[in-house]
Amino acid sequence: MTSSRGFREIEPTAADEEAAEEILESIEEVLERVHPARVMFSTLVVLIITILLLGGSLWVVPYDGVTADVVYRQSGGGHIVLVELDNRGSRSIQEIEMSIRMVDEVGIEVGRTDFNWDQLGPHTSIAHDDLELVIDGASVWENYTIEIDLHYQYHNGEKEEDWSIDVGGWTSEYHIKFGTFTIF
Repeated sequence: MTSSRGFREIEPTAADEEAAEEILESIEEVLERVHPARVMFSTLVVLIITILLLGGSLWVVPYDGVTADVVYRQSGGGHIVLVELDNRGSRSIQEIEMSIRMVDEVGIEVGRTDFNWDQLGPHTSIAHDDLELVIDGASVWENYTIEIDLHYQYHNGEKEEDWSIDVGGWTSEYHIKFGTFTIF
């Protein structure tokens, strides 16, 4: 006998029906054990373990990197530059020397401050009085450049970072300067 599509119809045997019933029963057993709540719970556990492993690697894998957060303010009386040095690396840095200068458009130094520190631990930052540059009486109608020179010792030798920030267009500005980032 052939079907309307031209294929020969196959009659199932008793063994075929029995095998199909066993497969159906095993699928039903699996569906009873695999509940959506169990799937969501196991997914959540795997996600938490993955996040913990990735987050823990930030503290275990050795890496080096510093940033400088710079806040610039100007008012009728002059200018204020505030700097925060942040050691984002997993190792300490030593013998820190930082120079903050503000120069006008022709390159004349308007103000300067120098900062020295023995050691800055991993994942810590420092904002010190010597990292504040207050300039009284300079014109607020001109553009200036803030130059930051940073020298420090780290596990593998000496590093030097030089950043330059053009300011003066706004009364308040915030900048983040990233140093070189090295792993291992």
